Order: sequence, then C-alpha cells, then structure tokens
Amino acid sequence: MSLIEELSWRGMLQDIMPGTEEQLKKEPTSSYIGFDPTADSLHIGSLVPILLLYHLQQDGHKPIALIGGATGMVGDPSGKSEERNLLDEETLQKNIIGVRKQLEKFLDFDPNRPNCAEIVNNYDWFKGLGFIDFLRDVGKHMTVNYMMSKDSVKKRIEGETGISYTEFAYQLMQGYDFYWLYTNKKCKLQMGGSDQWGNITTGTELIRKKSGGEAFAFTCPLITKTDGGKFGKTEKGNIWLDPEKTSPFQFYQFWLNAADADAEKWIKIFTLLPKNEIDELMAEHKQDPGSRVLQKKLAECITIFVHAKAEFETARQTTEQLFGKKEEINLNELSEAELLNAMDGVPLQRIAASTINSGIDVVSFLFETGIMPSKGEARKMLVGGGISINKQKVLDITFIVDSNSLLANQYVVVQKGKKNHYLVKTAE
Repeated sequence: MSLIEELSWRGMLQDIMPGTEEQLKKEPTSSYIGFDPTADSLHIGSLVPILLLYHLQQDGHKPIALIGGATGMVGDPSGKSEERNLLDEETLQKNIIGVRKQLEKFLDFDPNRPNCAEIVNNYDWFKGLGFIDFLRDVGKHMTVNYMMSKDSVKKRIEGETGISYTEFAYQLMQGYDFYWLYTNKKCKLQMGGSDQWGNITTGTELIRKKSGGEAFAFTCPLITKTDGGKFGKTEKGNIWLDPEKTSPFQFYQFWLNAADADAEKWIKIFTLLPKNEIDELMAEHKQDPGSRVLQKKLAECITIFVHAKAEFETARQTTEQLFGKKEEINLNELSEAELLNAMDGVPLQRIAASTINSGIDVVSFLFETGIMPSKGEARKMLVGGGISINKQKVLDITFIVDSNSLLANQYVVVQKGKKNHYLVKTAE
C-alpha cells in the first residue's frame, strides 16, 4: 500500500494536487507542515499534522516541521471570524521553545538517518527581508484578484469584521515559506489541514512563477465531532499535549469518552494500528458496543504515543478506581498515597478543615468548594441524582458532609454527573 493509499483509507486525505502521488513514489521527498506557535504547547488538533509527518518519515521521506515564528506575529485568517491578537516577541519565543520540544518527541531527528526530521523557523528568513524587497520579489507575482479568490479571504471580507492588510498578506508569507524551503531545502511537498488549501496553492504558484519549478500538495480533513462540538474542546478547554496543562488521565478520558461514530473514525486517524487489526476491532465493537473496545484501544494507543506506557497504565488504573463497580472498590480502604494515585489528574478543590469538622450541608459544600456555581444549581443536581460523595449517590439535600466523610483523614471524592470528578482536600 502506498503512502497516499494508506492515508486515504485512514481518512487523512482530502485535497491532493495532481502528480503528488507519483512524486512520492518516484523518490524520497522533503515535505513540510507549518505549526503556529500561538501557545507554548500543541493541542490534540495538532496530532493530525504530527501523524502526517510521522507516516511520511516511515515511508522514507524527509519531514520538515516549520514553526511560524514570523507568521505567528501576523495571524492566519483561515477558519477565523475575527482578527487574532498579535503575540509579543517574548511570548512567541517561549511558545516556539515549547512547540519544538514537543515535536522532537514524535519524529526521528537522528542526523545519521538519511531522512532525519528537521525543524525550521520562518523568522530566520523573514527577519532579514525588507518590506520593499518582499513587495518586489513576492507581491508582484500574485494578483489581488487571485488572493481575494481564496475562501479564507472571501469569508472575512463578506463578514462583519472584515480583514486587515496584515492578515490579507498572510497567504503571501506562507507562499514564500514554501518557495524558500523549495529553494534552500529542496522541499517539494506541503501538507496541512483542508482550511489551508488556499495558502498552500499560493506557495506552489509562487514556486512556478519565480523559479519555473513544480511543487506538490495535499490536505487532510478538519476533524469534527458527531455531536457538533468542537474537536479537542471540553468544558475545561483545550486538550493539550503538555501533561502540565492536561494531565495524562484527562487526556486518556477524552478519547475513552468518544462517541461510537467518532471512535470509528478516530481509531484510523490517531493510531498506527494496521488495517486488519482495526477491521477486527470494528467487527468486535459492532457485536458488543457496550464493551467499548474501540474507545479503549483508541485511548490506550494515543495516550502511549503522546505520553508513555507508564502514564497510560496510571490513567487506566485511575479510571478503574473512579468508574469501576462500587462493590469492587472501597475508597475507605485506600491509603493517602493510593488515593492520590487513583485521583491523579482529577481537579483538586479545597475547604477549611474547621468547616468539615463542624459539619456542612451538601448544598453549601458543593457551592463553597466551587464544584457547583450556585446553591440553586447544586440542589437541582442533587435532586436529579447527579452527585455522589465517595462513590455513594446523595439525593438528600440535607445530607451533612463532616469528618466521617473524610478519606485518609483529609479528602472527599465528589462525582458530578457521569464524567466529572473532584478531589476535595481540607486545609487549615
């Protein structure tokens, strides 16, 4: 199976320029994807481009990860309804360091490997390029009509906020990135999300006009969720690759809680499992959807890929402690170390030890610990059977949380709804 065929059955291919597959079959090809350093960590939306580079390298091609140190100062209008805040240089440098560190976990940068991965920063070639030089050497090759025909630009012009010249010029900068890499790194292929197609083809056009060369491109679909929610987002925000921002437990839980339809798509995209094994998992899942074999395998593979096997094992054990059958788990029997290990990654709330020792009604307890935004919401959740204390459902709004409720003498485990857990610790 060729690389393009592999990516196609995995659902990782949308648009492709004619000749791209032939180029990849003909010779090892240097190829790149850009990463915006808008934060000091990538989130799971970046996993698709990371995996594209990974598959590319495994197929014998050279992957180049471009960090947009220069374009990050400008902002990409693709998929955006309004102007993005520009980053100051100090923040940008911090973000670049964080992103570079993460990319080095997934790709092989061994210089002894003929197709070793490489990281470049487009600030390195833009910092010495003057405005007049850019207009003369780049701008003159692209008509305004051509630039305005791009969907990302048209949507912004037709919208209420419009588009600044800064973001309008973004496609020229990205196009120049491709031209620079083509000229200096012999890079012939650019990949990206489907929303980047307009920017990518600007690059191939610039290469054709400035050097008479031929370059190639393909994009992958933007990942969506069946329920209409934004992929990679939860009520707590982005799912980050940095374990300090999203714990391995929370990361594991995101994939484990995927809807069946999403798991069927994501198992192909986000794991490296071969087709025959995925087909077997699909068949097993259809016979017994309740066993959630797809979600479990998906969560296992991607957690190990991003974090490590040890973090996966801890996340799985924590899940068993939290969601296992009540009769199999007695939280009162756990030591403090075992309890904290079981609650690894669960949000920690605090309450005064004196309040617990005196006793506090469960409604006030939920509100004062910040688990519920108001006492009214707390009452509704309790009456609806949505609250458990130490894995015991609480329906009585007069229930008192006191020293008898403490685990390991200072903790209370609270479950809100099916998925949200909190560890409350008493503080002096």
